[in-house]
Amino acid sequence: MIWLRASITRFLNVEFDRPGQPTSDLERLQRTVRPGDVILLEGRSRVSDVIRWVTQSPWTHAALVVGRISEVKVPAIKAMLRQHYPGSEHEPLLVESYLGLGTILRPLSHYEGCHLRLARPNGLKPADADRVVAYAVSQIGVAYDVRQIFDLLRFLFPWFIVPKRWRSSLFARRSGNDTKTVCSTMIAEAFGQVQFPILPLVVRKEDGSTRYYRKNPKLCTPRDFDYSPYFDILKHPRLDQGGYDAIAWHRMSELDPQQQGIYVDLEYKPSILDLPQDDIAQNPTPSMEPKPKA
Repeated sequence: MIWLRASITRFLNVEFDRPGQPTSDLERLQRTVRPGDVILLEGRSRVSDVIRWVTQSPWTHAALVVGRISEVKVPAIKAMLRQHYPGSEHEPLLVESYLGLGTILRPLSHYEGCHLRLARPNGLKPADADRVVAYAVSQIGVAYDVRQIFDLLRFLFPWFIVPKRWRSSLFARRSGNDTKTVCSTMIAEAFGQVQFPILPLVVRKEDGSTRYYRKNPKLCTPRDFDYSPYFDILKHPRLDQGGYDAIAWHRMSELDPQQQGIYVDLEYKPSILDLPQDDIAQNPTPSMEPKPKA
């Protein structure tokens, strides 16, 4: 049975190239992250395709930033990080639950060349960030819920084999006794340690009062952190040349025929605002009235 589980895990974790998928500026991201941030990943594997289809979101994986070992102030956390990561103490580290590996510690640099997004808990206090990180670090080594592997396989079978009621209910209902909802369960539980909301149920009563109800962490998915009003979204697109106005656009004729149907050539037309101020003074702004037809 063990070999079967291992084979299924390898099958689900196989990654494919995604031409045209945007990438993020990892160096900028590494300078920006701080403990308690959530990194969202647009995955490229079969299991990512399943999660993407089920959640209707490009974000298929989530990891919690625990920071740099050199900057950790809590001795117990620093000792645990050193135990699990022998690399540089100045490297930003993540705790994540990964199919086939369980809950592990990884450097952020592992995701070089990937499409990432940073979700920052708005207003999270430093002391509470330490508690969130402490919980995540305490989970390192915990096995991934193997039952989920078999649940995910339901989405890879032909439609005529899978009952219709299963197609959209795997993550909405608890399949079996303890189905975990992708990687986000551990992160949701970590924020639950300090009662920080992700996507709570908010009920407004007739008397004007408001009631909040915590969402089951087993039903949390990566897109919840992107959609949550309690997290700020920071993007770090790759602009190698320093800014959008310095991009050297290339001709679509360099692309293959299929890509040429997606991208276009647009000639740049200078605006009057691009002219030196002296020229503008000598040549007043032309009338914006439409020219009469010939």
